[in-house]
Amino acid sequence: MNKIYSNSRLVFCILNTRRVAALIFLFFVHNLSWSQYVIEANGPGNTYEELTAFLAPGYNPIEVPDCNHASFGNHIDEVYDTSIGGYAYRFFIHVTPDNDRCIDEIDDRQRNEIKTYHPSPSNLKGTQGENVIYKWAFKLPAGFQSSPKFTHIHQLKSVGGDFQSMPMYTLTTRKGSPDKLQLRYAETTSQITLSETPLSPFLNNWVEVTEKINYSTSGFYSLSIVDMDTNNQLFYYDNSGVDEPKTNWRPGGEFVRPKWGIYRSLVFSEDLRDEEVLFSYFSIDEVNSLNTNDVKNNSVTLYPNPTDGTIYINSQYYNYAKVHDINGRIILNSSSYEINISNFKEGIYIIKLFDNFGKLICIKKVIKSDKK
Repeated sequence: MNKIYSNSRLVFCILNTRRVAALIFLFFVHNLSWSQYVIEANGPGNTYEELTAFLAPGYNPIEVPDCNHASFGNHIDEVYDTSIGGYAYRFFIHVTPDNDRCIDEIDDRQRNEIKTYHPSPSNLKGTQGENVIYKWAFKLPAGFQSSPKFTHIHQLKSVGGDFQSMPMYTLTTRKGSPDKLQLRYAETTSQITLSETPLSPFLNNWVEVTEKINYSTSGFYSLSIVDMDTNNQLFYYDNSGVDEPKTNWRPGGEFVRPKWGIYRSLVFSEDLRDEEVLFSYFSIDEVNSLNTNDVKNNSVTLYPNPTDGTIYINSQYYNYAKVHDINGRIILNSSSYEINISNFKEGIYIIKLFDNFGKLICIKKVIKSDKK
C-alpha cells in the first residue's frame, strides 16, 4: 500500500549513501508549513488507484497510453530499486505504438504523465500569492535517448487565461552535442532556456529536485537538483538576478498545476528508444515563506570531483575563475565553463569563482586524481 501523507509539520528527507539508503520523517517543533502532501512508491499493486487518490480522488489525473498499447498493460507500475533501498514508480514509454492520451489525431508526440488539475484538492494547486515547494526524486536510465525537439520530465502549467497551452516552467532533456538538461520558461507564448547543463551526470543516478516558487507577477523561483549518492549539486537556477524573468502568475490564471513523467516529441523518432523513467516520491508543500538567502553561493556546481581531466561549472552568475595550488599560487585563469586540469599533478586545488562585477562567488576545493 502506498503511503499518502498530509501533515503541517512533516518534513520529507532522503538520506542515501553508497551503503545506506533510508527514508526519514522528522516532526518539527515549529510549524514551518501550512500543509505538505507526499506520496511515495511502496510496492507493486494498485498503483493507478493510489496515485489517483493522491492527485484527484475519483477522477483521472493519469495520462497514460494504455488504451493504444493494451497488450503491454499498465504504463506505470512500482519496482524495487537497490540503489535507494526502496520502491520507485516506473514510467514506461515505447516509441511505438504509445501515443498522446490515446488521441488518434495526435501522432507527433507521446506522453506518460501524472498531474493535478481542476478536480484536484485545492492544496495541490498553486494559486495567486501562494509559496509552494515541489520536491521529487527521479532516475534516468543509462543510455537515455532524448529527442532533439523535447523530452519533458516536469512542467508547471498555468490554467486559465490566453496562455494556458504553454507551460510556465519546464524541465526537459534535449539531444545535442552533448545532450542537455534544460530549464525552460515562458511568460506568454514563447519559451526561453533559463539554464542548461550536460545530461550525462544525471544518467543512471538518483537525483532529488527542489523547486520553489512564489506565485505572483513578481515572484521568486528556484530549482535545485542534487545527486542523492554524493550530495553534489548538479544543477541550480534562481531568478534573483536583475534581468531574470519574475512573472510567475499570468493574466486570467485560475491556478497552476504540476506534471511529472515523460512527454516527448516523435518528430525524430529514429533518435528515440523505449525508456523507463523512475520516480521515488512526489511532494507538494505550501509554505509561509521561501528561504532565498545565499542564492549565489548555492547556485554553483563543479563536477566531477574528484576528476582526472575536465571540471564543468554550472552557475548563472559565473564569469571567470582562478585556479590555485595548495600553496595559494595562481596557476590558471579561465573564463570557460570547462576547465581542463588533465596536465596537473595529482593533489588538491582551490578554484575561486567570480561574477561579472569581479566579486567572489565562492571557493571550491577540487581533487585531481589520475585513478579512473
